[in-house]
Amino acid sequence: MSTPHWLFGDQLGPHFLARGADGPGRDAPVVMIEARSVFRRRRFHRAKAHLVLSAMRHRAAELGDRVVYVRAETYREGLREAAPDRPLTVHHPTSHAALRLVRSLPHVRVLPARGFLLPHEAFRAWADEHGGGRLRQEDFYRWVRRELDLLMDGDAPAGGRWNHDHANRETPPKGSRTLGAPAPYRPREDTVDEEVRADLDRWEREDGIRFVGRDGPRRFPATRREAQAALRRFARHRLAGFGPHEDAMLAADPVMSHSLLSSSLNLGLLDPAECVAAAEDAWRAGQAPVNSVEGFVRQVAGWREYVWQLYWYFGDDYRHRNALRHHAPLPDWFRELDADAVTARCLATVLAQVRDTGWTHHIPRLMVLGNFALQRGWDPRAVTDWFHRCFVDGYDWVMLPNVIGMSQYADGGRMTTKPYTSGGAYIHRMSDLCADCAYRPSDRAGPRACPFTTGYWSFADRHRALLAGNQRTARAIRGLDRLGDLDEVLRTDRRWDAGPP
Repeated sequence: MSTPHWLFGDQLGPHFLARGADGPGRDAPVVMIEARSVFRRRRFHRAKAHLVLSAMRHRAAELGDRVVYVRAETYREGLREAAPDRPLTVHHPTSHAALRLVRSLPHVRVLPARGFLLPHEAFRAWADEHGGGRLRQEDFYRWVRRELDLLMDGDAPAGGRWNHDHANRETPPKGSRTLGAPAPYRPREDTVDEEVRADLDRWEREDGIRFVGRDGPRRFPATRREAQAALRRFARHRLAGFGPHEDAMLAADPVMSHSLLSSSLNLGLLDPAECVAAAEDAWRAGQAPVNSVEGFVRQVAGWREYVWQLYWYFGDDYRHRNALRHHAPLPDWFRELDADAVTARCLATVLAQVRDTGWTHHIPRLMVLGNFALQRGWDPRAVTDWFHRCFVDGYDWVMLPNVIGMSQYADGGRMTTKPYTSGGAYIHRMSDLCADCAYRPSDRAGPRACPFTTGYWSFADRHRALLAGNQRTARAIRGLDRLGDLDEVLRTDRRWDAGPP
């Protein structure tokens, strides 16, 4: 009889059961465990809990009699029920904690990771060759495209450039409330979703498990079939318009032309290789311009893969990095996603998007939510945990490098060349979120001062020694020294320590 194979809840696609020297085989019995302790440890977004449980239960229904599906308090209890003292295989989990768990179990054999483009060994060899210190995403991106022949014409990048950012940073169309892109794929709920929602209600009512945010209707794929439909719709109808405005924000159009595929990738419903192949096929068929295709390939093969590999390369101690010595706690209004308490229109709008859907695209994450947390000096571990809990595509491996390294600069520059912070002028230029706001992005002091503008100068003042020595931020420090109203700016900025802006 074949050795049973254990599937975690983010290993749900067919490639996690595929044959091969490092796979369990298509006929291996399957074990799946729904552990309530996962939801006790963290206060997850309700929509995220719903999506994960729906996806797991849909996968179990697809596997039928082949799967033993156990609902238990912990993984260990579930394993004792599903496969007591039996050998098991499992693909390399996606978090340090889960890897420690499976390695502590004497009957479990860990197979190589799947759902990513490169084995850890290949990345480690590349990183060690580059000194292992500052590992720049652009260098990795070019290497991985050559290594895997992604969007290449022979030895040259397709379209003649590695990077089409120059064409992918357009401001939002003036006078338009929406981008006008074709609608994204939306799944339909079924009886599995009804069961999940009833169970979550019962957990809150009887088991003391608490969530944050709102649930429903389900917006993201929970099955392989749904995820493939979402990929097809994006590649055929939305990819062409993706690139130019991928960094823009519109209050009434949070989705714009974004793919909404991150949750499907991170649940294992899609493989990244098929996503980048679909995008490249669209370009070669003349259905999408190279700048949009390159922008999407960069997100998947460049950034997603880079973050996954850095998570393991930097190790579990990376979560403790705090180069800027930020220790302020997250305020209640932010932890509770209380958008109604916030006056600043950009922050209120984005926080409401997270509250209502568990998602917003990468620029609101970085330049609104992350930017505000950085300026306020919030503890980077708490910020990381918040992003992990509150986003449907958030996992430890996703958020640790994205927040510790990219958003909060807590690693002191191992991932990025400067802190990603800006004043209100950037948000005003790249969005319509400053319209009708009580604050003015140009005001840095006084009653209508923008909290992001005051926050930018306050952050620069607090960290002037560090920023003056960085060629990418030294100019800001020279500007700081020319401010005649710096004391008033700092007094204005302290208002936001007492309550929401």
